[in-house]
Amino acid sequence: MLRPKIPTMPTPTGIVTTPAIIEPTAITPAAAQFPPPALVAPVAPSRPVIELTPGTALALVGGGTAVVLVVGAVLVSMLLAVAITGISVAVCAVVLRSLISSHHKRR
Repeated sequence: MLRPKIPTMPTPTGIVTTPAIIEPTAITPAAAQFPPPALVAPVAPSRPVIELTPGTALALVGGGTAVVLVVGAVLVSMLLAVAITGISVAVCAVVLRSLISSHHKRR
């Protein structure tokens, strides 16, 4: 009754072509393909030079300090949240345990 029907592979219709034959080609060295580079004096990179003045150094130190303080405050608050949650779960467990034990004593 519940026999699976196995599909049969359909026979190809239309023109069936044979696979193309690929002929091997000779490998030429890389030096023969590209001409040698022309000898040109190296050009210095055109990157802007950043100068640190005492004001910018102070701003960088202040910004770094602010980032460290904010990240520290977030991590401490997360730690406090986990600690408070753990304490509340422990208190609930103690209360439930005392309720269950008092219920068993009355019987």
